[in-house]
Formats: sequence, C-alpha cells, structure tokens
Amino acid sequence: MNIIEAKNISLWYGDTQALNKVNLSIPTHRVTALIGPSGCGKSTFLRSLNRMNDLIEGVRVEGTINYGGVPITSPNIDVTALRKEVGMVFQQPNPFPMSIYDNIAYGPRIQGIRRKSELDDIVERSLKDAAMWMEVRDRLHNNALGLSGGQQQRLCIARALAVEPQVLLMDESTSALDPVSTATIEELIVRLKQRYTVVMVTHNLQQAHRISDQCAFFLMGEVVESDSSSQIFNHPRDMRTSDYVSGRFG
Repeated sequence: MNIIEAKNISLWYGDTQALNKVNLSIPTHRVTALIGPSGCGKSTFLRSLNRMNDLIEGVRVEGTINYGGVPITSPNIDVTALRKEVGMVFQQPNPFPMSIYDNIAYGPRIQGIRRKSELDDIVERSLKDAAMWMEVRDRLHNNALGLSGGQQQRLCIARALAVEPQVLLMDESTSALDPVSTATIEELIVRLKQRYTVVMVTHNLQQAHRISDQCAFFLMGEVVESDSSSQIFNHPRDMRTSDYVSGRFG
C-alpha cells in the first residue's frame, strides 16, 4: 500500500523550473531513497511532501500529491496538521538551545500537552525510538548543544518522532556526520520503518543501496526511474540510471 502518491508534480522557483511532471509512489513502512546528482530536484520534491516549499517566496506548484488519499496540494489543507503527520529531519543537526528534555517536549507542548507525566513518557519513548535513551537518560536537563554531532542528529529525529508522525522525511541527514555516527543512524532508519514510513534524500549511493527498499533516480527535475533498490542498482532499465549508479557521472 502507498501512503503518498505524487501525480504530475511540476514546481517553479520564480521563472526557474525545478520539477517537471514527477510521478512517484511512496510505499508504507518502507525506506524510499531519492538519488541523483546535485540540483536534480530530489530535495525540492522531498520538501513538497510536507509543503516546506511554501516558505519560499515565488514558488508555484502544479499537479497533485495525495497523502493517505487526501490532496495535500489543495489550498485548503491544514499545513500545520500535515507537518505533524509528515515530519522532517534536515542535513545539519539543529537542536534548539535548550535542554534535551525540552527539545523533545517542545512539539507536544505546542499541541497542548502539559501534564509532566505524559511529557515524561513522550520524551522517554521518543529517545528510545531514536536509540539514545540509554546515553542521555541521566542528563535530560543538560543543554542539547553539548551533545556530539551524531547525538544531536538523533535528538532531532527523536524531536520529530515526539509528535507521532506517520512519515519521516530525511534530507541528507547523515552527510555532516562521521562514519560511526552515520552507521548508527543507518541502523536506526532500518528499525524505524517498522513503525514509520521513511523518505530520504542521499548523495551516498552505498547508503541508498544498504538501507533503502525503493529508489527513485532524479535527473534535471524529472524521475528517470523508480523501482526496488535491488532493481535500480543491479538491473536498471534506463541507461542514464545505469551510468549514475555505476559512477560514470554525478
């Protein structure tokens, strides 16, 4: 079953077209990797899935994206509610300059949760889901900026999970991290798909091959090919895909 269906999505930044009639289905409880060279439209497409592009002046979108059967490209959609359902983790870790606990509790508090016992449960669950509870349980009230880069990124994942999304968008979320932290987050992503749907942008083809179930290859604002990751990497149908995954360009 597919949780997201993009149909003929075209997007412009002012006069510059970034996406051209993109059609892509995102399967539930799978890791979908968006791959392609820099500037090919993969991050733009990712940000379309929770309307983050709305924050950029001069953006125009055509086509339809359905999330759970609901057209989220409709002007009547509640964007705040959408972003609760479809969370995002960015390339650079961006913890708030407050305690580890308050970083996680921030979203639930905005949603009106005030009871400490309930917040305590959410913080513990979210940190366990992000595989860092045992590392920080004795220093929850320390400033989050004192964490290592890899821990900060897992904290940002925990913060996104605290509001119980259905989909987690990850935009190059390991590109700023060392190999050990990257491996930890890759293991985490594989576990997360049991409860969440993950869509990730990555330049790291080995990473996409290791942990994704499905891949979509973007080139010049279009999806050249999308299929299972094993098909994309081992038996691509399009020569351009073959050239990219084999390292002939990109």
